Amino acid sequence: MEIQEKLQILSGAARYDASCASSGSNRQGPARGTGNTSQGGICHSWADDGRCISLLKVLLSNDCRYDCAYCVNRTSNPVPRASFTAREVVDLTMDFYRRNYIEGLFLSSAVMKGPDHTMEEMVRVAEILRNEERFGGYIHLKVIPGSSSELVRRAGLAADRISVNIELPSSESLQRLAPQKSKESILAPMKLIGGQIGTSLVERGKSRNAPRFAPAGQSTQMIIGASPESDFQILKLSQGLYNRMNLKRVYYSAFVPVNDDNRLPVLASPPLLREHRLYQADWLLRFYGFSAEEILSDDAPDLDESFDPKTAWALRHPEFFPVEINRADYGTLLRVPGIGVTSAKRIIAARRFSLITPEGMKKIGVVMKRAKYFITCSGRPFEKTDQQPARLRQRLLLGDGSEPSSPPRQMILFS
Repeated sequence: MEIQEKLQILSGAARYDASCASSGSNRQGPARGTGNTSQGGICHSWADDGRCISLLKVLLSNDCRYDCAYCVNRTSNPVPRASFTAREVVDLTMDFYRRNYIEGLFLSSAVMKGPDHTMEEMVRVAEILRNEERFGGYIHLKVIPGSSSELVRRAGLAADRISVNIELPSSESLQRLAPQKSKESILAPMKLIGGQIGTSLVERGKSRNAPRFAPAGQSTQMIIGASPESDFQILKLSQGLYNRMNLKRVYYSAFVPVNDDNRLPVLASPPLLREHRLYQADWLLRFYGFSAEEILSDDAPDLDESFDPKTAWALRHPEFFPVEINRADYGTLLRVPGIGVTSAKRIIAARRFSLITPEGMKKIGVVMKRAKYFITCSGRPFEKTDQQPARLRQRLLLGDGSEPSSPPRQMILFS
């Protein structure tokens, strides 16, 4: 099979993996080497600092021995099969980089002969790029659940980011839909990676010459809607992973029906709005000081489709509001709908010199169409309205005018 034909098959097979977004890193490029993780250019992924990163996103192979119900590459599917050699992936990466098509590589794979065999080939790609080609660009490797600890360590030393897909939110769903995988085989490498990242940071603090282990961190991905777990269960799992696994990011992927399997739900369309709300809630966990138990509960286990999770929380807690802009601390400001991390920091900084005025709020970047119902400025409310949650909810749904506002548009984070 020609390389271009393989590339068409294996790049197409990789499109369902949403966790290829790059966080970037500041890896020191080798002398007279090729590539630099700190340079920006044409892009398909976003770095934490807003830069765009273009990655060659491809599978090493789609010839899978597993039969997961939700996967297009499962062994029982009659799809075209192809596999790269390690050298072919290396040559493609270097060729594309020299043409300025890409700035890095995202490499995953179906499980071929076994986890260790597959992982060994993927690690070889990264090691050849680093050691033989002197490639200093970004590399993200997927770790195959069940592969050996030594291969995971080698992957972390060669790649900027490594990740293990947790796939489904519970061991029961995993056993039902992906019986050849297990919770233990997924969590064991995640725990190892988290520990190695922590150790590496300590060692780097002692010596700048200490080896770097996955400097861009580890991430994971969950499929949303293929199994019956609630949003509350999903967020509690994500919260636990952030707290215990030194995890950089959880990606949520709306279930796309690609197989005719009676174990899977019948959906009219992928649950994209639910995916979007989970990303918003995840942001609250990571940057706004919320816990999963504050966002949802056993009595209200699913996110509100009409409002973002912070606005929904505010409507359930009228006793917390209004917040006085000129006196509230940073953590309190972050709880106000329409005030984000950047605008809260600007408010704190601006208050050192003078009181915040209503005219200054928009300049700071506060989204006033939401925030005005929840704040006061020097004791004066921005919006005189009945603060009963039901009426306030209706006002927010209708918007500023008498006509209902347009329905919320779905933000598609990944194509």
